[in-house]
Amino acid sequence: MIRFPRFSFWCFLALLPGIALSQKLSDADAIERMRSEVGFLASDELEGREAGTPGERKAAEFIAAEFARLGLKPKGNSGSYLQEFTFVADPVNGPGDHLQIGRRTFKPGEEFYPLSFSANGVARGTIYKVLYGISAPELSYDDYGDADLKGRIAAMSVGSPDGIHPHSKYLAHHDLRGRAEEAIKRGAVGVLFFNDDPNAENPERRLSAKMSPVSVPVVFLDSDAYQEMLMDNNPCVITADIVREERTAYNVVGLLDNGKNTSTVVGAHFDHLGWGDDGSLHRGDPAIHYGADDNASGTSVMMQLARDLVAMDTAKASNHLFIAFSGEEKGLYGSNYWTKNATVPLDELNYMVNLDMVGRLDSVGSIGINGVGTSPSWSKVDSISAGNLVVKTTLSGIGSSDHTSFYLKDVPAIHFFTGTHADYHKPGDTWEKVNYEGMLRVTRFIEELIIDLDGSGRLPFNRTEESDSTSTPRFKVTLGVVPDYMYSGKGMRIDGVTEGKPAANAGLKEGDVVVRMGAIEVVDMMAYMKGLGQYEKGDKAPVVVLRDGKEMEVEVTF
Repeated sequence: MIRFPRFSFWCFLALLPGIALSQKLSDADAIERMRSEVGFLASDELEGREAGTPGERKAAEFIAAEFARLGLKPKGNSGSYLQEFTFVADPVNGPGDHLQIGRRTFKPGEEFYPLSFSANGVARGTIYKVLYGISAPELSYDDYGDADLKGRIAAMSVGSPDGIHPHSKYLAHHDLRGRAEEAIKRGAVGVLFFNDDPNAENPERRLSAKMSPVSVPVVFLDSDAYQEMLMDNNPCVITADIVREERTAYNVVGLLDNGKNTSTVVGAHFDHLGWGDDGSLHRGDPAIHYGADDNASGTSVMMQLARDLVAMDTAKASNHLFIAFSGEEKGLYGSNYWTKNATVPLDELNYMVNLDMVGRLDSVGSIGINGVGTSPSWSKVDSISAGNLVVKTTLSGIGSSDHTSFYLKDVPAIHFFTGTHADYHKPGDTWEKVNYEGMLRVTRFIEELIIDLDGSGRLPFNRTEESDSTSTPRFKVTLGVVPDYMYSGKGMRIDGVTEGKPAANAGLKEGDVVVRMGAIEVVDMMAYMKGLGQYEKGDKAPVVVLRDGKEMEVEVTF
């Protein structure tokens, strides 16, 4: 694969001192500048810019240096361009994982592995097999009977009495975490799963930060040895060593201050998947996910817009706030954090333009603009001629990118997008596949839009119709909420509620924390999604939430 020469960006910078900041770059120079920026951001040196890594920090400092060169006011923390925030990184297995049953010691990673919801620590006890570990009184079924698990290691199959399939009557009890918690309530000091069902999949090996730990070690025995080793009263020692690291990531914020009372926001996320974060679609050995289109392209267009707006005499009726977000790939972490810890008052924001994947403009010039329903003023996109683009719009303010965080704060927000492709979230998203002339066409389109809106005053805000952002084709229902993906407490915190949907109809509000859906205890996002999966349209379910620290129960009709 062709690699972008590491020296190219810095060589190009050397050409720039002769260009005055008050002079707008020619189209040819702008294209070369963006090519160099994307090449640097999507280089081996930055290793995919995963949030909380040295590569992400280098990218943040690079963007901050350009903001400083342009004379933008720093609007991060402590007088700098950087706004830091912390998050829990995806866990990794430590060196201390250990499993011994009887006299046999099993190999970590090969013959056993801890599950995402396992606690760290050591569990010592004797084995007690509880079949599937399912207690379903509503079905007159109980694998425990009068079993005493105090001080024991509960061993259970990942199967169920009628198999693992969508039509199982035990579907609400398939969740392994729920089964582990049932055993823990009955005194188990550790839980050991095995698989004796050829039609059931083994639990996910990859550890996820989206799952919070239970109170005891939990492992999966990935070996046929369960047939001879998992006998009642066989001694067992489990040690789970999961490293749950807190990391620091950075938004980069700069203000073009025109001395006005309102500010427009131009944003783009600059992080990507590193060597293959949770969202990778790559299958094979670990490899750098370069993220040239996603989203070095949007970051570069944002910086080109900053360069142009600094140099232009038009579009001075408003201030312009430029924000490069990190953590978007992990769940809009950076934009979520900024809107809740805004470094410019939210009531001063007029609207937000989000750039995410704008580097693959096709031969027709098709551009998707999402979120135009958030203000009637976005109808202007249909009359913009710059860039000669073919505009396709959607109305919803909710989407899988950073404009969502602003929409949830009642800021009109749109998202520019040139479409997905075969390299999406794969190592093949490299700098040489980007359409830089197309990026310039997108830049010119947005400039004309900003100029056109600049003298129009405040944009009115509209709520839009949208579906639950956690819904996938396997869900037949939606609650009609936007989860707070940065919430690290127990449960699922609601960051936004859609009018007319089940949550709103039941009286749920932003800030409520869902802790139970029917029989499913909601301890994290994964449990919430599993809770949704048990219902069909028209079903009624009791939903328990925490509001101001107090439990309340509502009935939700899906």
